[in-house]
Amino acid sequence: MKKLTRKQSIVIGFMLFSMFFGAGNLIFPPMLGMQAGTHTPLAMLGLIATAVILPILGVAVVAKHGNLINLGSLIHPKFGYLFTILVCLIIGPIIAIPRTASTSFEMAVVPFIHMSGNGLLAMRILYSALFFALAFVVALRPMRLKDLLGKIMTPILITMIILLFIAVLIRMPFVMHHPITTGYLKQPFLTGFSAGYQTMDGLAGLNFGLIIAVNIEAFGIHDKNALAKETIKSGIIAGILLAVLYMLLAYMGMQVNYNVLSGVKDITGADILSYIVMLCFGRLGQVFVAIIFFIACFNVCCGLLSSISEYFYALYDKISYKQWLVIFTLSSFFISILGLYNILSFSVYILNVLYPVAIGLMILGFIRKKKDNEKC
Repeated sequence: MKKLTRKQSIVIGFMLFSMFFGAGNLIFPPMLGMQAGTHTPLAMLGLIATAVILPILGVAVVAKHGNLINLGSLIHPKFGYLFTILVCLIIGPIIAIPRTASTSFEMAVVPFIHMSGNGLLAMRILYSALFFALAFVVALRPMRLKDLLGKIMTPILITMIILLFIAVLIRMPFVMHHPITTGYLKQPFLTGFSAGYQTMDGLAGLNFGLIIAVNIEAFGIHDKNALAKETIKSGIIAGILLAVLYMLLAYMGMQVNYNVLSGVKDITGADILSYIVMLCFGRLGQVFVAIIFFIACFNVCCGLLSSISEYFYALYDKISYKQWLVIFTLSSFFISILGLYNILSFSVYILNVLYPVAIGLMILGFIRKKKDNEKC
């Protein structure tokens, strides 16, 4: 085969979308909508720049150069290795993977239990253990991700979010609240731009190419140029889906008045979505939103575990893919016990440093031609 069929391209695009669309993608757009209010359109342009365009550019530029190490080596060979390892750890066991378990626990378990203190901690540990055990089993076969994520989980997730949006249109009157955050009031685009960092997709896009290539090869395509073209095509499909769902989620957040949630400590986008679902569906709506969060977070967890393990196996093959997978699953499990708010609180500082470097590297990757000695 020289190229994928239309159906196969959609499946791969859906799979890549599901690997991007996780915890941050669900909770940050509603938060932006509530905080930016009437300035949401400008703020969304900023968010889309860093949470849609940047990740797709990352997928494209890495496809051009073969892998992230080759891309980073445009600056210096040692930088290529160090930057790859750092990005893999940040979007892997340090922040992104633990966040998938923490967020899904907050949304899929906490609303249904009445616990605090040690009891809540025990439940979080139990949930995280089961969550990562299941993700480990799925990630053991990275070439099968297209079947589970692309054909089953992603269509279910998209359908549920669209149904929630329709419910908001029907049940909640259209209201334009004024911005409640100084940044969105004075510099909505730049504030939305920096908010997009929190999705971490700009960094994730630099790493997903390897897993995408593995699944494209499973369809019978092995030519390097064809693999690069199909990878970029899947990125475009995923980008369109991301942009549409971000706008739907931001619109939902716009309809929420901050005053009704002012009594909630440390408000997150998860709290906003929970409030919206309660208004639209009542208590049964918690089950609805729990399923949305679990699917989204589980998809990303499987994708990240697979891609990070593949990268480290390529770097150091004396440790098998399965062994790397065990290492990253266990380390992510232990960090997830810290809880969602603690993970979010320290991640912002790390991402504000890494993102500008990643953006500069992407620009350099598009300007510079691929080296003859680069390994794909």
